[in-house]
Amino acid sequence: MDAPPAFRSQLLDALPRLRRYARSLAYDSAVADDLTQQTLERALSHWRQFDPRRDMGVWLLSIAHNAHMDTLRRESRMTVTDPEDLQRVQDEAGGDLGHDVGLRMDLRAALALLSPEQRQPLLLVCVEQLSYAEVAEVMNIPVGTVMSRVCRARATLRRFLEGEVRPGAPALRRVV
Repeated sequence: MDAPPAFRSQLLDALPRLRRYARSLAYDSAVADDLTQQTLERALSHWRQFDPRRDMGVWLLSIAHNAHMDTLRRESRMTVTDPEDLQRVQDEAGGDLGHDVGLRMDLRAALALLSPEQRQPLLLVCVEQLSYAEVAEVMNIPVGTVMSRVCRARATLRRFLEGEVRPGAPALRRVV
């Protein structure tokens, strides 16, 4: 059975937010479009699982996050990319994130320094303006973990923008 019109309307309203998040995850327009498509397919095929009391955007971001993580796990088993080669490919492609993200180049470079575990919750909080509880729901991790990852990500960005960390340097990690 097809999804009801009200569900489809909510889905279309949430599409810009979903595309923006997909681009922030993928850093590649084509991959982000594929992720958006995959998310929409999953949402439409599982529309009965959506609770209308929930925010459609948060539900879609959860699906996108899980689809992205599935892809990363699948790709990690298939190929290994040399970091120097990856940087060259990104430089050749120009790494266009599109006009809707609007990040400065130095901030984009700083975001690339962050591990995905830090970058994803930071973008969900700062760009998508989700609460820590909503980010925890999207990423399926505890709220305290979200808070600590966002805090560490902000600290790393601050050090980069103040010139303490350079692009190409490994992400700073605290050893406990």
